[in-house]
Amino acid sequence: MSVVDRLRVLRVSSPLVRPFVTNVRRVDALDVVLIEATDSDGRRGWGEAAISWRVTGESPESVAAVVAGPFADVVLGAGVEDADRRLAGAAWGNAAARSAMECALVDLAAQARGIPLSVALAEDAYPAPSSAPPIRIRTDMTLSAGLPDDLAVQAAAHVAAGFRCLKTKVSADTDALAGLRAVRAAVGEGIALRVDANQAWDAATAIAVIRSCEDAGLGLDLVEQPVPAGDLDGLARVVAAVETPIMADESVRTAADVRAIAERGAAHIVNIKLAKTGGPAEARRAALTAREHGLDVVFGCMMESAVGVTAAAHLAAALSPEGIHDLDAALWLRGSPVVGGIRSAADQLVLGDVVGIGVAGLDSDVDADVLVDIRAGVRV
Repeated sequence: MSVVDRLRVLRVSSPLVRPFVTNVRRVDALDVVLIEATDSDGRRGWGEAAISWRVTGESPESVAAVVAGPFADVVLGAGVEDADRRLAGAAWGNAAARSAMECALVDLAAQARGIPLSVALAEDAYPAPSSAPPIRIRTDMTLSAGLPDDLAVQAAAHVAAGFRCLKTKVSADTDALAGLRAVRAAVGEGIALRVDANQAWDAATAIAVIRSCEDAGLGLDLVEQPVPAGDLDGLARVVAAVETPIMADESVRTAADVRAIAERGAAHIVNIKLAKTGGPAEARRAALTAREHGLDVVFGCMMESAVGVTAAAHLAAALSPEGIHDLDAALWLRGSPVVGGIRSAADQLVLGDVVGIGVAGLDSDVDADVLVDIRAGVRV
């Protein structure tokens, strides 16, 4: 059996096609941090650490440090089995780095078996899937927080490009109702409309805003994380007071979080992201816990390139193939830093007929900084 022979951490600056604006930040370029794991048979597995001080408390430098130190200690020279257990035992926290490292290892494992990652992740799911995971899934498209006229222009452009589900970012400083009215007027009744408040409101404000949208007949598909992440009582108050489905995002990191949300009646839906769960194994446990408790699941992403989004898309195809997921981040980049991975066809993300996640390597035009390059304990 092959073993992991080499680890690299690569950093690439990728400009966005337009600014990404939420209640908490504005992003004009993405700091892409990738992990490449090479096994003794020459296969290369890929993962991405979606870094954010506000979400995971990590930086490119912290990812490099944990990979070169404790992760290398348990990965180099070893097989790819039990990756999540070994990584969790090696270092506390570092969820984005753990996710990237685990994704690279499960990519290698799936390649060694000659199967797509989605097939590997679907194994032992309960209830068992009735068919193989699909090679394409659907995603929404996000509208940055902004003024009503700007939102209407963004919305019309995305619908013209083939998107049938839009997610509008709102903030504490914007008139959510006016913006959503403008979007609905621009796209008509046949487009699903989601709202992401990114913790912008308290429970009373959230209830007032959502009820005003209901009274206006806007037909919202869901409202995502209307109150602060730790306020499960507030989330439960919102759920009890409105008819619109509520989705928890920032409140969800682990399967235990999903269980607590279900027991408190604090959401109808959970948004599961690899960078917050710490990798595919815990994300899978969180999704299965949601299913056991009658919650719907949306698989999401942070601002990531095609590497991270492709891993999440395989997870979505394995565990929730019929849903509309929140995996549009790679479409915000002017170009992919890698060759391979998902392709987009309007609101369809195409996984294709691949082994692993189907990433062949860095694009030849990409200038990457090598933060770590280590083999058998020796830096190259």
